[in-house]
Amino acid sequence: MSLFASQSREQLRATWREAWRKWRARLPLLPLEAQIADVICEHPEYQALLAGTGEPEGDNPFLHLSLHLALREQIGTDRPPGIAQIHRRLSELAPHGHAAEHRMMEVLAELLAEAQRAGAPPSDETYLERLRRL
Repeated sequence: MSLFASQSREQLRATWREAWRKWRARLPLLPLEAQIADVICEHPEYQALLAGTGEPEGDNPFLHLSLHLALREQIGTDRPPGIAQIHRRLSELAPHGHAAEHRMMEVLAELLAEAQRAGAPPSDETYLERLRRL
């Protein structure tokens, strides 16, 4: 079961806002909060929103940030097997790792949307095949 499975949308968003508040106040962070803050630091366009002083820009910022977090978990655990190697290869080709993540996140988001429409879990094989084509 997911750590976030029992949280409502607002509770999930509050988790992101609280991690950002604590990071800005230089308060101790839980490990997950530190990961969340790292992702937010790479997205200045969302920082005012998370601080409660801005309006959303573009697509759903919480979805975007969450995809980063999910992808980093996959890379860190190499699950599905081979994803860490794909990330290393793409990072070598991209100007920075963040750009490689964005390319990979597009595939992840597409695969999740397809799985949701089909009412079936996403296929690791399809995911890795699409990532290898990047």
